[in-house]
Amino acid sequence: MDIDEIRAAFDDVFDQAIVFHGFADYMRDYDVFVYATADPRTGITPKHLRYRFKYCVRAVATSAVPPEVWMRSLDERLVDYEQGVDLDGYVWGVKWQVLYPGMKLLRDSPDAERWSQLLDLPFHEAIIETNGHNISLVFSDLAVDTVDRGYAPFVVAGGGPDFKIPLP
Repeated sequence: MDIDEIRAAFDDVFDQAIVFHGFADYMRDYDVFVYATADPRTGITPKHLRYRFKYCVRAVATSAVPPEVWMRSLDERLVDYEQGVDLDGYVWGVKWQVLYPGMKLLRDSPDAERWSQLLDLPFHEAIIETNGHNISLVFSDLAVDTVDRGYAPFVVAGGGPDFKIPLP
């Protein structure tokens, strides 16, 4: 995608819900899963979208929850909505974060420029702000796909890793 297409894809999910984020199981690309809805009167069916930030060379996630709220949010019951809904603290158990103020591309990112020069590919820096996490990603391309019900970004397989070593 070019810069205008990336910005349009970001605008498409402004103020929606992030339900999961992390590196893909092969550890090169970074995925952000968004639950996108519209006013029910529109008749538009909600859907889960995967925003795959390809060739992600840097991913930094930090808490957007202020320290004074964190202090009230350490109770383990807060990771379960039913147990935590009436407690005083951040209810982690809602299992989603509001994508607001949203996703944007940084202009003139030194990290993106450096990676562009090193790999001779266009790189960009995205800032994703929510009420739970702030995420900064340096990546080269973006792919947006609809994911079906039951899709799992990671499944524990038997036997563990096969201990193959990537060659330089």
